[in-house]
Amino acid sequence: MDSESYDFIFKIVLLGDSGVGKSNLVFRFTKNEFNKDSKSTIGVEFATKTVQIEDDKLVKAQIWDTAGQERYRSIASSYYRGAVGALLVYDVTDRNSFNHVPMWLKEVEENAEKDCLIMLVGNKMDLHEQRTVFVRDGRSFARKNGLAFIETSALDATGVDTAFQRILQEIYKTQTKKQLKSQGGGGKAPAKTGPKAGQTISLSASANETVDNPQMKKNGCCGGGQGGV
Repeated sequence: MDSESYDFIFKIVLLGDSGVGKSNLVFRFTKNEFNKDSKSTIGVEFATKTVQIEDDKLVKAQIWDTAGQERYRSIASSYYRGAVGALLVYDVTDRNSFNHVPMWLKEVEENAEKDCLIMLVGNKMDLHEQRTVFVRDGRSFARKNGLAFIETSALDATGVDTAFQRILQEIYKTQTKKQLKSQGGGGKAPAKTGPKAGQTISLSASANETVDNPQMKKNGCCGGGQGGV
Protein backbone atom coordinates (compact mmCIF):
# COMPACT_ATOMS: atom_id res chain seq x y z
CA MET A 1 0.00 0.00 0.00
CA ASP A 2 1.33 3.45 -0.91
CA SER A 3 2.42 4.97 2.37
CA GLU A 4 2.19 8.48 0.85
CA SER A 5 -1.51 8.15 0.06
CA TYR A 6 -3.70 8.54 3.14
CA ASP A 7 -6.77 10.31 4.51
CA PHE A 8 -5.60 10.78 8.09
CA ILE A 9 -2.37 10.66 10.06
CA PHE A 10 -2.20 9.68 13.74
CA LYS A 11 0.81 9.78 16.04
CA ILE A 12 1.26 6.81 18.37
CA VAL A 13 4.03 6.39 20.92
CA LEU A 14 5.36 3.20 22.49
CA LEU A 15 6.81 3.42 25.95
CA GLY A 16 8.00 1.11 28.67
CA ASP A 17 11.23 -0.24 30.13
CA SER A 18 14.21 -1.08 27.96
CA GLY A 19 14.08 -4.65 26.67
CA VAL A 20 10.31 -5.20 26.81
CA GLY A 21 10.13 -5.56 23.03
CA LYS A 22 8.85 -2.18 21.85
CA SER A 23 11.08 -2.08 18.78
CA ASN A 24 10.11 -5.58 17.73
CA LEU A 25 6.42 -4.73 18.10
CA VAL A 26 7.03 -1.87 15.67
CA PHE A 27 9.03 -4.11 13.30
CA ARG A 28 6.33 -6.77 13.37
CA PHE A 29 3.55 -4.32 12.63
CA THR A 30 5.29 -2.18 10.02
CA LYS A 31 7.47 -4.78 8.27
CA ASN A 32 6.17 -8.13 9.56
CA GLU A 33 9.68 -8.86 10.80
CA PHE A 34 11.26 -9.91 14.09
CA ASN A 35 14.88 -9.14 14.93
CA LYS A 36 16.10 -11.40 17.71
CA ASP A 37 19.38 -9.44 17.86
CA SER A 38 17.77 -5.98 18.09
CA LYS A 39 19.65 -3.48 20.26
CA SER A 40 18.11 -1.09 22.77
CA THR A 41 16.67 2.01 21.19
CA ILE A 42 18.79 5.14 21.62
CA GLY A 43 16.63 8.22 22.04
CA VAL A 44 13.63 7.89 19.73
CA GLU A 45 13.11 5.93 16.52
CA PHE A 46 10.37 6.56 13.99
CA ALA A 47 8.38 4.28 11.69
CA THR A 48 5.23 4.58 9.62
CA LYS A 49 2.61 2.32 8.15
CA THR A 50 -0.54 3.12 6.20
CA VAL A 51 -3.51 0.85 6.85
CA GLN A 52 -7.10 0.71 5.71
CA ILE A 53 -9.77 0.94 8.40
CA GLU A 54 -13.55 1.28 8.41
CA ASP A 55 -15.28 3.34 5.72
CA ASP A 56 -12.37 2.42 3.41
CA LYS A 57 -10.28 5.23 4.89
CA LEU A 58 -6.50 5.11 4.76
CA VAL A 59 -4.77 6.00 8.01
CA LYS A 60 -1.06 6.62 8.25
CA ALA A 61 0.29 5.63 11.65
CA GLN A 62 3.33 7.58 12.78
CA ILE A 63 4.86 5.28 15.39
CA TRP A 64 7.47 6.64 17.78
CA ASP A 65 9.54 4.02 19.57
CA THR A 66 10.90 5.66 22.72
CA ALA A 67 13.99 4.54 24.63
CA GLY A 68 13.33 2.92 27.98
CA GLN A 69 16.57 3.96 29.63
CA GLU A 70 16.34 6.62 32.32
CA ARG A 71 18.99 8.83 30.72
CA TYR A 72 16.92 9.28 27.57
CA ARG A 73 13.62 10.13 29.21
CA SER A 74 14.14 13.90 29.19
CA ILE A 75 14.95 13.74 25.47
CA ALA A 76 12.03 11.50 24.62
CA SER A 77 9.38 13.40 26.58
CA SER A 78 9.01 16.07 23.89
CA TYR A 79 8.11 13.38 21.36
CA TYR A 80 5.01 12.43 23.32
CA ARG A 81 3.44 15.80 22.55
CA GLY A 82 0.85 15.52 19.82
CA ALA A 83 0.41 11.78 20.36
CA VAL A 84 -3.23 10.65 20.17
CA GLY A 85 -2.46 7.03 21.02
CA ALA A 86 0.02 5.25 23.28
CA LEU A 87 0.99 1.62 23.79
CA LEU A 88 2.27 1.14 27.33
CA VAL A 89 4.40 -2.02 27.05
CA TYR A 90 5.74 -4.41 29.67
CA ASP A 91 7.39 -7.84 29.46
CA VAL A 92 5.29 -10.66 30.92
CA THR A 93 8.55 -12.41 31.96
CA ASP A 94 9.92 -9.34 33.77
CA ARG A 95 8.02 -8.33 36.89
CA ASN A 96 10.05 -5.14 37.29
CA SER A 97 8.89 -3.89 33.89
CA PHE A 98 5.30 -4.34 35.05
CA ASN A 99 6.03 -2.63 38.37
CA HIS A 100 7.30 0.38 36.43
CA VAL A 101 4.08 0.73 34.41
CA PRO A 102 2.64 3.41 36.78
CA MET A 103 5.74 5.54 36.16
CA TRP A 104 5.31 5.31 32.39
CA LEU A 105 1.59 5.99 32.69
CA LYS A 106 2.37 9.18 34.58
CA GLU A 107 4.76 10.20 31.84
CA VAL A 108 2.00 9.82 29.24
CA GLU A 109 -0.32 11.89 31.40
CA GLU A 110 2.23 14.69 31.60
CA ASN A 111 3.42 14.74 28.00
CA ALA A 112 0.86 13.35 25.54
CA GLU A 113 -2.38 14.94 24.39
CA LYS A 114 -4.94 15.38 27.16
CA ASP A 115 -7.29 12.72 25.79
CA CYS A 116 -4.62 10.34 24.50
CA LEU A 117 -5.99 6.82 24.11
CA ILE A 118 -3.81 4.37 26.06
CA MET A 119 -3.55 0.61 25.66
CA LEU A 120 -1.65 -1.56 28.14
CA VAL A 121 0.34 -4.23 26.30
CA GLY A 122 1.85 -7.32 27.91
CA ASN A 123 4.47 -8.51 25.40
CA LYS A 124 6.37 -11.81 25.02
CA MET A 125 3.34 -13.96 25.81
CA ASP A 126 5.00 -16.78 23.82
CA LEU A 127 7.44 -17.34 26.72
CA HIS A 128 4.94 -19.34 28.76
CA GLU A 129 7.41 -21.05 31.10
CA GLN A 130 9.14 -17.78 32.03
CA ARG A 131 6.02 -15.76 32.76
CA THR A 132 6.00 -13.80 36.03
CA VAL A 133 3.19 -11.37 35.16
CA PHE A 134 -0.13 -13.06 34.53
CA VAL A 135 -3.17 -12.03 32.52
CA ARG A 136 -5.08 -11.23 35.70
CA ASP A 137 -2.31 -8.79 36.73
CA GLY A 138 -2.44 -6.84 33.49
CA ARG A 139 -6.23 -6.89 33.32
CA SER A 140 -6.54 -5.69 36.92
CA PHE A 141 -4.20 -2.74 36.40
CA ALA A 142 -5.90 -1.80 33.13
CA ARG A 143 -9.37 -1.86 34.64
CA LYS A 144 -8.26 0.12 37.67
CA ASN A 145 -6.76 2.81 35.46
CA GLY A 146 -9.35 2.80 32.67
CA LEU A 147 -7.02 1.41 29.98
CA ALA A 148 -7.59 -1.02 27.17
CA PHE A 149 -5.52 -4.20 27.60
CA ILE A 150 -4.02 -6.82 25.30
CA GLU A 151 -1.24 -9.40 25.42
CA THR A 152 1.03 -9.81 22.41
CA SER A 153 3.99 -11.69 21.03
CA ALA A 154 6.22 -9.82 18.62
CA LEU A 155 7.97 -13.15 17.97
CA ASP A 156 4.97 -15.04 16.59
CA ALA A 157 2.86 -11.93 15.80
CA THR A 158 0.00 -12.79 18.16
CA GLY A 159 -2.07 -9.71 18.96
CA VAL A 160 0.25 -7.21 17.29
CA ASP A 161 -1.97 -6.23 14.36
CA THR A 162 -5.00 -6.26 16.65
CA ALA A 163 -3.39 -3.77 19.03
CA PHE A 164 -2.42 -1.26 16.36
CA GLN A 165 -5.49 -1.68 14.17
CA ARG A 166 -7.96 -1.23 17.01
CA ILE A 167 -6.31 1.83 18.47
CA LEU A 168 -6.23 3.45 15.01
CA GLN A 169 -9.86 2.55 14.34
CA GLU A 170 -11.01 3.99 17.65
CA ILE A 171 -9.10 7.23 17.16
CA TYR A 172 -10.61 7.61 13.69
CA LYS A 173 -14.12 6.79 14.86
CA THR A 174 -14.01 9.20 17.76
CA GLN A 175 -12.56 12.06 15.76
CA THR A 176 -15.17 11.61 13.06
CA LYS A 177 -17.97 11.81 15.61
CA LYS A 178 -16.38 14.86 17.22
CA GLN A 179 -16.02 16.66 13.88
CA LEU A 180 -19.58 15.90 12.82
CA LYS A 181 -20.87 17.23 16.11
CA SER A 182 -18.80 20.42 15.98
CA GLN A 183 -19.65 21.20 12.36
CA GLY A 184 -23.21 19.96 12.37
CA GLY A 185 -22.38 17.16 9.95
CA GLY A 186 -19.92 16.74 7.10
CA GLY A 187 -16.24 17.56 6.89
CA LYS A 188 -13.08 15.57 7.44
CA ALA A 189 -11.91 14.94 10.98
CA PRO A 190 -8.65 16.66 11.90
CA ALA A 191 -5.73 14.32 12.47
CA LYS A 192 -4.24 15.92 15.58
CA THR A 193 -6.97 15.61 18.17
CA GLY A 194 -7.24 12.64 20.48
CA PRO A 195 -10.20 10.42 21.33
CA LYS A 196 -12.90 11.88 23.50
CA ALA A 197 -13.19 10.79 27.13
CA GLY A 198 -15.84 8.22 27.91
CA GLN A 199 -15.14 6.15 24.79
CA THR A 200 -14.60 2.40 24.75
CA ILE A 201 -11.95 0.80 22.60
CA SER A 202 -13.44 -2.35 21.10
CA LEU A 203 -11.02 -5.23 20.73
CA SER A 204 -11.57 -8.50 18.96
CA ALA A 205 -9.34 -11.50 19.62
CA SER A 206 -8.30 -14.62 17.82
CA ALA A 207 -8.14 -17.89 19.74
CA ASN A 208 -4.61 -17.08 20.95
CA GLU A 209 -5.09 -13.42 21.86
CA THR A 210 -5.88 -12.02 25.27
CA VAL A 211 -7.67 -8.68 25.18
CA ASP A 212 -9.78 -6.53 27.45
CA ASN A 213 -11.78 -3.43 26.66
CA PRO A 214 -12.85 -1.43 29.71
CA GLN A 215 -14.61 1.91 29.32
CA MET A 216 -12.34 4.92 29.25
CA LYS A 217 -12.47 7.24 32.23
CA LYS A 218 -15.03 10.01 32.04
CA ASN A 219 -12.55 12.80 32.71
CA GLY A 220 -9.98 11.59 30.18
CA CYS A 221 -8.16 8.32 29.60
CA CYS A 222 -5.20 9.46 31.63
CA GLY A 223 -6.89 11.23 34.54
CA GLY A 224 -8.59 10.21 37.75
CA GLY A 225 -11.90 8.44 38.26
CA GLN A 226 -12.97 4.84 37.96
CA GLY A 227 -12.31 2.60 34.97
CA GLY A 228 -13.42 -0.92 34.24
CA VAL A 229 -16.16 -2.67 32.41
